[in-house]
Amino acid sequence: MTVASDPRVTDRVHQELRDQIFAGELPAGARLSVPALAASLGVSRSPVREAIVRLVHERLAREEPRRGAVVADVSLKSLIAIYEVREVLEGLATRLAVENAGRRLIRTLEDVLGEHERAVAAVDLTAASEADMTFHRLIREAADNPEVVRMLDEVQTQVRLAMRTTQVTRGPKLAVADHRAIFTAMAAGDPAAAEQAARAHIAGLRSTLAEQAGEPR
Repeated sequence: MTVASDPRVTDRVHQELRDQIFAGELPAGARLSVPALAASLGVSRSPVREAIVRLVHERLAREEPRRGAVVADVSLKSLIAIYEVREVLEGLATRLAVENAGRRLIRTLEDVLGEHERAVAAVDLTAASEADMTFHRLIREAADNPEVVRMLDEVQTQVRLAMRTTQVTRGPKLAVADHRAIFTAMAAGDPAAAEQAARAHIAGLRSTLAEQAGEPR
């Protein structure tokens, strides 16, 4: 008889493994050995197995014959395809956010945009990255559409995985300018313009990736 593990322990193990993957401590192709991970994390094997199942579901890991689960990677070609989807979803989320959210969102976005601008001016790339992700997260949450949020969360997970080996940026100053354009359209209450600005932002990133891959933009 299999005894179910404590969900809290599984959650902790899952988060720890995610953190290690995004930090590069568990690189692409690294074998996710249940006994070894259980020993290193000081837990039983059951929560580790369940956490690995979650990672496979999130596409942060994949099953390989005779090796079991290993940390996944994202090819440049796959990332370009992901950004094609992200362009549409970010545009939709931004339009819905304008239609559904009030002035409180605008004030919050303005604060985050200010933090982003200050971080870029100070060449604080960590703070700039955090502000960038917060800006997009606030918009998708304000869209008030669980399916859009779920799909964009999945996209963001793949983007974070890819960022360990691929530079997905046109430069901090351009990112701030793009966000300012999105914010201006949202503050004006123009859902169509906001959607277009959001799509243009992601399209620019996709174009940069295509250039890296030597593909037509």
